[in-house]
Amino acid sequence: MTPPPRSFDAVLCDLDNVVRLYDFSELTSLERESGLAAGLTASVAYAPDLDLPLLLGRVGVGRWTESVAGRLAPFVSPGRALELARAMADAPFRADPEAVELLRRARDLVRLVIVTNATAGLEGELEAMGIGDLAHHVVNSAWEGVAKPDPEIYRTACRLAGVAPERCLFVDDRAENTEAAAALGMSAVRYRSVEDLRQALEPLFTAPGAAAPSGAAAGTAPRRATVRPTS
Repeated sequence: MTPPPRSFDAVLCDLDNVVRLYDFSELTSLERESGLAAGLTASVAYAPDLDLPLLLGRVGVGRWTESVAGRLAPFVSPGRALELARAMADAPFRADPEAVELLRRARDLVRLVIVTNATAGLEGELEAMGIGDLAHHVVNSAWEGVAKPDPEIYRTACRLAGVAPERCLFVDDRAENTEAAAALGMSAVRYRSVEDLRQALEPLFTAPGAAAPSGAAAGTAPRRATVRPTS
């Protein structure tokens, strides 16, 4: 039986919790030692009024860390609050080799764009993980001044890929982000494990006549999206 043609010409993929995995074991140990519930630091750190300015590039990691420590001060001593905040900010991370392998295969066939809510230092972090050349383009909220699930960041990714939203596959671990992508007409997949990514990309790998787009060969350096001008 002949496989059906693929239904997308670009892959727009999230970074954190899909490709990049964090190790928060040190933070968890500190919370336990402090008599805090596991995850309290993260719930404080990811509060929108603290997290969003960081992800939009309006504050740096240092200032964000101090703000997180300030919010933790009612629960622990100031010194321990800062220790917890730093453990959150400095948590080690790595790239998931299975996800990277799948995306590199996809990159040889269609345009690949990383679409992430991340900090301004993302470029160096990608290099540190050995995936600086993984995608054709990287669209980062801190560079663009707009974050998922705002539709504009998705439109930026589509423009860079040169593909209409209806021909894009979007993969993300957060429901609000996949819902926003689907509202624009994308094929949206909620990521829970690498098997979700594998299944989503399977039509691409099995479609007849698959051919790499211009500039899709491995080793081509990604182009960083231009920072949004402000008035």
